[in-house]
Amino acid sequence: MKKLTYIFYAASFLVFTISCEQEVVDNSASPCPSNDPSIICPQETPTPCPDGATAGDADFSKFVALGTSYTAGFQAGALFTEGQNNSLGQILATQFACVGGGVFNQPSINSEHGFNLLITPNPVQGTVLGRFRLQGEPPAPAPMISGMEAIPNPLINPGFLYSGDKAALNNFSVPTIFLRQIFTPAAGDWTNPNPAVGFTPFYARFASNPGTSTILTDAASKAPTFLFFWMGMDDYLLYAAFGGDGRAPLTPVEGAAGFATTYGGAIATFMAPNANLKGVIANFPSVFALPYFNLVPYNPIPMSAELAAAANAGYAGYNQILEVLKGPPFNMPAAAIDARKISFAAGANPFVIQDETLTDLGDILDMLVEAKQINAEQRLALAPLEQVRQTTATDKIPLSAGTVLGTLADPNNPASVRGVGVPLGDAYVLIPSEIAEIETARTAYNAVISQMATSGPFASRLALADLNSGFEAFVTNRAATSNGLTITPNLTPPTGIYSEDGLHPNSRGYAFIANMVIDAINAKFGASVPKANLGLYAATGLPITP
Repeated sequence: MKKLTYIFYAASFLVFTISCEQEVVDNSASPCPSNDPSIICPQETPTPCPDGATAGDADFSKFVALGTSYTAGFQAGALFTEGQNNSLGQILATQFACVGGGVFNQPSINSEHGFNLLITPNPVQGTVLGRFRLQGEPPAPAPMISGMEAIPNPLINPGFLYSGDKAALNNFSVPTIFLRQIFTPAAGDWTNPNPAVGFTPFYARFASNPGTSTILTDAASKAPTFLFFWMGMDDYLLYAAFGGDGRAPLTPVEGAAGFATTYGGAIATFMAPNANLKGVIANFPSVFALPYFNLVPYNPIPMSAELAAAANAGYAGYNQILEVLKGPPFNMPAAAIDARKISFAAGANPFVIQDETLTDLGDILDMLVEAKQINAEQRLALAPLEQVRQTTATDKIPLSAGTVLGTLADPNNPASVRGVGVPLGDAYVLIPSEIAEIETARTAYNAVISQMATSGPFASRLALADLNSGFEAFVTNRAATSNGLTITPNLTPPTGIYSEDGLHPNSRGYAFIANMVIDAINAKFGASVPKANLGLYAATGLPITP
């Protein structure tokens, strides 16, 4: 099996230093027994529905949820049974049951560890890789082994197709999809399982009429009395997670397939035919506080003085050529040239990356060949360095970079260390222009959502859950307290609200989000839906021995 390794240096591993500041409760004799020590049960049986809880002006009798990974219950790199049972949609439905909410059915995945969507290839040599767990010493996210029941292909695993009553479903959330995909029959068309046209097996498995129905029409056909709609986050999150390399394009704000058009069309599909339907929509927080973009520092390469000297020798010729470019006839700005020089020192070092925003030196290097200042062999060796620099503190490094940093591009060439002798590509770093592009899009998306809830045609019937402000305050304060528990915006057991993939919350994190949504509902509709007790939802598990 291909070994999956992450570069978590000493500073990163501090997140896994487990303290005893938060009491671990023996749940074996409690009113809510659990084998998970992170579930903190009250001393007395909790009252499921406090006296006086009311629905206000809302009707929760038929609740439908439509969203992406977060609303589906995706965590730790996979959609699996336990995560699905603690999805954001399910947690909301549990609380709505106190004020007249009905049954909430989800298309159960029936897999203990699921299929890891963040590892490619998967399966590996016949082994199906499932959700991440913290494993090893020092602990790091590593996949659990799943069975064939997890493979999202009905030709290999017929049980992947949902066999329950599709007409009774309430949760239509699908992991890792763009907003525009909820409009296309291609999303569920097994006859053309091509992601390029919008196909996703995680909708096709429960589509009412695969190849004809859409996610949107399936959800709207249930004639809900209350709607939770949190679509569109993946329209910028996937772009960020892939390092802005274009594999998951950033959705434009305007245009026929732009965010504004598709978002407005989706809301109208639900609200226009039903004058009594009410619901809650949510905006999007910044992804750059997520552990996924903060666990690998910009300078993760440890070097001795001897190794640094050897690496510097390899770049000496390149740096000399850069120095030449400061003078005539090129006269390139000295500061810009110096920022492109490659230099290592004893200690922690930045790594070498391709940066497409830099001036391409290809033509200039060709001129140097013509001027006989470098030869053809030297020109060939310089080809990979035409747009390179080392990372800086203004870059964001996705966790996926940790799988390749320090490995050899050529097993037979010890000088081909990725990030040192071989520059890392666009997929493994978010440069400042990409970060700005993502934040600009997210801000514009949030403006569309805000307008829909404040002055749009259905504003009187829509609450706005301002998750952007909620998470911003949470990150600024570095912690929050709920139900006597301290929670933190990281994946540190037992307080962290994020799962082992660094991108998605754990079950307790989903309960935290649910409570912000409930606050918005109560404020808009004069309801008193009780909040979820965070202590009843599991945090990220303690490290295990593989």
